[in-house]
Amino acid sequence: MEVSMILSDKDIKKYINEGKIKITPYDEKEQLKSIGVDLKLGNTFKIFKVTHKAYVDLSDEHYEPDTETVDIPSGGTFILHPDEFVLGITEENIELPNNIMAHIDGRSSLGRLGIGVHSTAGHVDPGWKGKLTLEISNIGKLPISILPGMRFCCLIFETLSSPVEREYRGKYFGQEGPVESRISRDFKE
Repeated sequence: MEVSMILSDKDIKKYINEGKIKITPYDEKEQLKSIGVDLKLGNTFKIFKVTHKAYVDLSDEHYEPDTETVDIPSGGTFILHPDEFVLGITEENIELPNNIMAHIDGRSSLGRLGIGVHSTAGHVDPGWKGKLTLEISNIGKLPISILPGMRFCCLIFETLSSPVEREYRGKYFGQEGPVESRISRDFKE
């Protein structure tokens, strides 16, 4: 049995060069860090609309979040308001083998401004393929402009004690844009 370990920059570089971890696009000089790879913010966001419903009923198998998709043009910015929660997407596509998982961490420099990235569901399953939806919130007091293409979060890789038998092929597999919660599918299965 192998031991589970967080990969160092040396091992991340090796796994990427061997094609075991795939990140596209990827610039080693700009993105490789000592224990992870910085990922950039994509240009598509899902904004949650205020609805006439008093609450979200998770037992409603037909529930679908009411969102609006916003695409920011090249060179543009997205204004994240205080107490706002939006879904974003990574610029990069990620592919993981069946013996590596990853954790999504926010950047300290953004956290110090009140931007939270992935306070929940911050792991990427073995076998994942696609862009990553980012859960983004502003807990600060002022609106903050965020720029598509900026380094926004860090992906930290961890080897598993052994390859998984069931690679991830769930409801978000292969996503290309930010995807709202599909929890209602849990009640249909």
